[in-house]
Amino acid sequence: MLEPNGRVIMISGANRGIGLAVARQLLDKGFCVSAGARSIDALGEAFAGADSDRLLCSPYDAADRNSHEAWLQATIDRFGKLDGLVNNAGTSNTFTIEAGDEEELDTLWAINIKGPLFLTRICMPHLKAAGTGRVINIASLSGKRVRNENVAYNMTKHALIALTHNTRRIGWDHGVRATAICPSFVATDLTDDVAKVSKEEMIQPEDFAEVAALALSLPNTACMAEMIVNCRLEDTF
Repeated sequence: MLEPNGRVIMISGANRGIGLAVARQLLDKGFCVSAGARSIDALGEAFAGADSDRLLCSPYDAADRNSHEAWLQATIDRFGKLDGLVNNAGTSNTFTIEAGDEEELDTLWAINIKGPLFLTRICMPHLKAAGTGRVINIASLSGKRVRNENVAYNMTKHALIALTHNTRRIGWDHGVRATAICPSFVATDLTDDVAKVSKEEMIQPEDFAEVAALALSLPNTACMAEMIVNCRLEDTF
């Protein structure tokens, strides 16, 4: 296993939900964390009392390419290197084949796919230089099968898995490993409207964070390309 001490991980959408849980878990384990989110105030509140020596809070908007560059530069300026990237920022809507404005589709594509793609692009030289660079893409079981009509969301999560595998290909010889983590329902505010599974039955963010930490810590010789995380029986695999 790779030792966490001194390893620098960027996490997008780190002010709440999965991103916040992952960031807190990594800090507890000894990683250095660069937390990115649209609201710097929300990040400050979320990490109040955290070890400031190992934490950087920076503005990041997946749809704003300029913020990508600024966040990466702030991370390098602060820590001097980059060892891992967790592409967690994402969104959803109810765009279907039969209903929804094109603008809704474009929004999901910009945030869920273009964001991770172009952030990975600019981080890749630093991850290659690390020798054990890691890219973790927070996908979904909706990227493995389709069980609802939300075609835009399903499409972006399928595409995110494709991005993960391509990242593995181009980074492999340089020690970069990429993993798509595909959870079922996670107990965050994004699943508040889910009625078929109770919050207690869902994956808890802290447990999910352990999975992400494992993906970041596995050695180059034993990495997982995809990690399926269930909270109920899935009979499609």
